[in-house]
Amino acid sequence: MSPTQTPTQTYQGHPQRWLILGVICLAQLTVLLDNTVLNVAIPSLTRELGAGTADIQWMINAYSLVQSGLLLTAGSAADRYGRKKMLVAGLVLFGIGSVAAGLADSTGQLIAARAGMGVGGALLLTTTLAVAMQIFTPDEQPKAIGVWSAVNALGFATGPLLGGFMLDHFWWGAIFLVNLPVVALGIVAVVALVPESKNPRGDRPDLLGALLSTIGMSALVYAIISGPEHGWASGRVMTTAVSAVAVLALFAYWESRIPYPMLDLHFFRDRRFTGAVAGAVLITFGMGGALFLLTQHLQFVLGYGPLEAGLRTAPLALAVVALNFSGLSAKWTAKLGTPVSIALGMVLMSGGLVSIATLTAYGYGYGGTLLGLLLIGVGCAIANPAMAHAIMSAIPREKAGVGAGINGTLAEFGNGLGVAVLGAVLNSRFAALIPVAASSLPAALASAGSADERGRITDAFSSGLETSQLVGAVAVLLGGLLAAALLRRAVGVPPRH
Repeated sequence: MSPTQTPTQTYQGHPQRWLILGVICLAQLTVLLDNTVLNVAIPSLTRELGAGTADIQWMINAYSLVQSGLLLTAGSAADRYGRKKMLVAGLVLFGIGSVAAGLADSTGQLIAARAGMGVGGALLLTTTLAVAMQIFTPDEQPKAIGVWSAVNALGFATGPLLGGFMLDHFWWGAIFLVNLPVVALGIVAVVALVPESKNPRGDRPDLLGALLSTIGMSALVYAIISGPEHGWASGRVMTTAVSAVAVLALFAYWESRIPYPMLDLHFFRDRRFTGAVAGAVLITFGMGGALFLLTQHLQFVLGYGPLEAGLRTAPLALAVVALNFSGLSAKWTAKLGTPVSIALGMVLMSGGLVSIATLTAYGYGYGGTLLGLLLIGVGCAIANPAMAHAIMSAIPREKAGVGAGINGTLAEFGNGLGVAVLGAVLNSRFAALIPVAASSLPAALASAGSADERGRITDAFSSGLETSQLVGAVAVLLGGLLAAALLRRAVGVPPRH
């Protein structure tokens, strides 16, 4: 309990907790939108800034690399220096980066601005969840985390739609400048409403740990992102991956030796924590890669344009939002228990991926995809909040920022690995069926000499997508069963608060 909280507030929750949750979710939504909104602006950036393929990749990756590398450090800083302070700092940095990105007149300036936005994004993603854990009672935390998770789905669904709308009416820089009113409103609301909270022990800053974790995670994510493009056995990817593992091993050794570690390795002795971590990696691996493939499925197999494909993925997000905002998923979790909820949610998600992979092949078209999206949405609404709550509840309350950093890092790592591995499965299956195909479906279709050949290429790509989706389904199912088994073994062990 922080010096700014009274025992009554701690037991009953902050009197304005739901309003505060709305404020921090608004800040979080801004960050999440920026993860996807840039994708629709790629043609404009190529044309107006003369951006090449490498430039485009760095515009996208600079944001995610910096953000994922700093999540643990940002969470630790929030615990030590104050979560409210770090929330305001994250909004300010994100706003400054948005201005720089919107006014950039070269690819280098835009890449640098995106990296700056990643710093602010890391602070926002960790402090929003950490603040939610402070202002709600333990009984209300599952519902609050459900709302927080629903905002993630909302950002996934609305990012491309917002980007498409802005580009239809304004120049490309508007997709960044639209963040400014939200940032300004967020700063005012946070200053006025959010209570300050921090670790009362005031541990000494772990500067070397922060440096090692940032370098190690950034290098690891970069290796995962670069693998599909440069080849997993290439010198660049192997050198980066080995360096990442070495730095992270040094980080773990350092954290085990110092009295005030940024990441207490004793957390991994908690069965709730290890179960939730194992499940979180596998769920984000399967879902991150499968949803990446879904956009290609809608466009290349079912023939929808980018905007229509974005609209047709909306049922997934709408299902998550409806179940979490209504509190139904929290009620089901309370009734079933965390292990069963996670298992049920991930079985539904796995079934959804199987539906998308197989029913389309049997001629059901978008009908099979819609069923899959709804199953995935319901599964996400049940499993994701339960998983996040399992991670956060296994960590002492005063370390909520670090817990949020771990949760975010797992999501970034799993998503990146899923995109890379399932993308590799797709490419290898595609190449096996069409040995003379080019490196991508559009290139292969462009080189096709007849309608029959184009049909064979499309069928091969569809088969590769089906195989990849099924691999993702297996990963999600295994993640659910593993997490549920480990968490069930931990039932009866008191939470570390």
